[in-house]
Amino acid sequence: MTARWEHYEHGADIGVRGYGETLAAAFEQAALAMTAVIADPAGIDPREAVDIECEAPDPELLLAEWLNAIVYEMAVRRMLFGRFEVSIDGPRLKARAFGEPTSVARHGPAVEVKGATYTSLRVTRTDDGGWLAQTVVDV
Repeated sequence: MTARWEHYEHGADIGVRGYGETLAAAFEQAALAMTAVIADPAGIDPREAVDIECEAPDPELLLAEWLNAIVYEMAVRRMLFGRFEVSIDGPRLKARAFGEPTSVARHGPAVEVKGATYTSLRVTRTDDGGWLAQTVVDV
């Protein structure tokens, strides 16, 4: 399985999906999909690293916690992140998000992501043995 992300239509909000060989890789891709709602992740210089940790009782809630932790870090640090390194050990996620301060002129942010929702929240194995992580983000 090739790691990748995609968006899907969901009313006034936007669905984000991440695919990966591992659960952690799928979470990294879901984070990139969420970033891509705001700006092109490829245009974000990964020059600063921010450590993020979160915990939840199951993988679906962990995905929502993870994406909301990124939304929080983007808001308080006024940054965008274009690369993520995630490790997951049971209910605990540790990650490093790489990015830079938001520049309206350079990044041209399209919308603000207010948070990850529980709408269509799903984390599961795929037919090819990989992982899918998806949810809808409120914009």
